[in-house]
Amino acid sequence: MATGIFKTPPPKNEAITPFSPNTDARLSLRRELEACTQDVIEIPCYVNGQAIRTGRTVEIRMPSDHQTVLAIAHLATPEITNQAIEGALKAKHDWENLPWQERTAVFLRAAALLAGPWRDRLNATTMLGQAKTCHQAEIDAACELIDFWRFNAHYYEQILSEQPPVSPTGIWNRLDYRPLEGFIFAVTPFNFTSIAINLPCAPAMLGNVAVWKPSITQLYSAWEGMQLLIEAGLPPGVINFLPGQGADVGDIAITHPDLSGLHFTGSTGTFQHLWKKIGDNIGSYRSYPRIVGETGGKDFILAHTSADVNALAPAIVRGAFEYQGQKCSAASRIYVPRSLWSNLKSKVLDIMSELKQGDIRDFSNFTSAVIDERAFIKHSDYLDIAHSSANVIHGGNADRTTGWFIEPTLVQVDDPKHRLMGEEIFGPIATVFVYDDNQWSEVIDSVNTTSPYALTGAIFANERYAVQEASQKLRNAAGNFYVNDKPTGAVVGQQPFGGGRASGTNDKAGAPLNLLRWLSPRTIKENFNPPKHWDYPFLK
Repeated sequence: MATGIFKTPPPKNEAITPFSPNTDARLSLRRELEACTQDVIEIPCYVNGQAIRTGRTVEIRMPSDHQTVLAIAHLATPEITNQAIEGALKAKHDWENLPWQERTAVFLRAAALLAGPWRDRLNATTMLGQAKTCHQAEIDAACELIDFWRFNAHYYEQILSEQPPVSPTGIWNRLDYRPLEGFIFAVTPFNFTSIAINLPCAPAMLGNVAVWKPSITQLYSAWEGMQLLIEAGLPPGVINFLPGQGADVGDIAITHPDLSGLHFTGSTGTFQHLWKKIGDNIGSYRSYPRIVGETGGKDFILAHTSADVNALAPAIVRGAFEYQGQKCSAASRIYVPRSLWSNLKSKVLDIMSELKQGDIRDFSNFTSAVIDERAFIKHSDYLDIAHSSANVIHGGNADRTTGWFIEPTLVQVDDPKHRLMGEEIFGPIATVFVYDDNQWSEVIDSVNTTSPYALTGAIFANERYAVQEASQKLRNAAGNFYVNDKPTGAVVGQQPFGGGRASGTNDKAGAPLNLLRWLSPRTIKENFNPPKHWDYPFLK
């Protein structure tokens, strides 16, 4: 056993590989993409160190080429879900009693492996299975996940070092940072590999155990992430991997008496359903479950008359259309003063006319397909709304011939309360409202009240009074607020991510705030010289 006051390696953000033409990095990634499409893999449940193939299977297909099958995934049964929960609870004793630095070392090793031999594999499976460009996969599956592991290790060390500042003579006061009793249920989304893998890992680093239910549409890269954790030395049962349907996994996990926490990223409706189910069962749990969730967004860009149009135009295109608008933070509603609109529209349309869309294996494509047929149908319906009740300025087409392609679409409406301004779309459809220059204060109020969400938002202005007014009035309208920058691209250690209102509990992934939710502190007071008499001086 090692003894010492240990320090984790100082974290720094992982550098983004640019994949420029004719570079070794680009050629290596291309080889991995080709290798991945040579064979259809099987994705099992992984429970207590065992791969389990249930025979209840679904096909995992490429969104941008839906004739290509990438994997056959085995879905969990209720019996396997119960095995996963019981196995995790059995694994908990040894895992939480492992010294903190030994647990942390597993995830630091995972970060090192991902920065090295696993990088191409996780990038390639994210590109193929989730239709991300090489750049979007790199900042997600590689850089952000590496950052999560490295910064969380550092934050954990900081938390452990936070001790009571005062211990009077003869007394020693301490804080014991305990993991939660029971297990964490991690429910993860399709759109970010890093978030999906971090949601079970963040509590596990602190000594918790997790049952992980990844999105079926993200299983291809999720399974690679699970295998990476196994190679990094994660013991069996600490994180059990359960692909499956809600009734077979979620209903059992959420109502189990030993549920100690829900770590969730996904739709608002699903989160509210799970929260209600926890509330309905609140008297049956061993301890009150912690609920941490990040859900939807209807994220805004608000331009002032002093905005720099040359900066605003690319921010709109990148913020709204990168990864087909399938980011919780994607710009979906845009407010522009009338005096800037003509010039801005011309610049945005010039950029959009240059965008290419198609298979992610063609590195010249800026956008690709949406995640699946269900999303395609939903977005097609919103395009119908745009064509019938608004002015489609650019795009507006959908094509399902080879993949689930929704064209990047810019729409203008005359009503700031139009459905396209208030409802979450989660696709490459951005809506613009043009306001009169003298309505600045009123449009700020409209930004604040139109949507139930409060995830991200951006203001573009060079006038400082305008920046201050918008920042103050919109203080609760976005958990991540940007000044003269697009509302996407939060970086671990720089802009911890999360929002309020209908967007979630704002527990800030990539910050100590999130880790604290998975700990239950115990105060310890030790008296070296306790009193030997019962009476006090005032009694004399």
